[in-house]
Amino acid sequence: MDKKTDSNKKVDKNTEKITQLEHKLSEMEKNWIRALADYKNLEKRVTQDKLALVEFANSVLIENLLPVLDNFEMLILHTDDEGIKLSIKEFKNVLSAAGLNQIDINPGDEFDPEKMDAIEAVAGEKDKVIEIIRKGYSFKNNQLRPVSVKVGNGQKAGPKKGDKNE
Repeated sequence: MDKKTDSNKKVDKNTEKITQLEHKLSEMEKNWIRALADYKNLEKRVTQDKLALVEFANSVLIENLLPVLDNFEMLILHTDDEGIKLSIKEFKNVLSAAGLNQIDINPGDEFDPEKMDAIEAVAGEKDKVIEIIRKGYSFKNNQLRPVSVKVGNGQKAGPKKGDKNE
């Protein structure tokens, strides 16, 4: 009986070791699956961060080009050169394709502090845009520059300087 008991003890120990190893293997598989999922999430996050960085860099560049665009738009008013007009139009198309959009505001629109910067309150219908001083732009739904406007203060326009009615 001693041999059977020894043999049974060895089988029990081996069975116990197998069970422990199976448990250890199962834990290692779970950890590996978790680590793989974490790595995939990290790859996605790094890709998103890279895209965000590129978009931010582009927005900074385009914001720095806005004064150049303003100057080109003023130039268009004072030239008949079709080559210059065509170049400016192409420049605007490139900026537009990159994601630059002009904020659409017209005289008579209600003043919106989210999109506009009031430069001056002048005689005219209260809280209405009287004059657009400088165009505003957004880049991929983020405002780069508000529209600079003159806003009505609710007073009627008086006589202008130099009029006989002063």
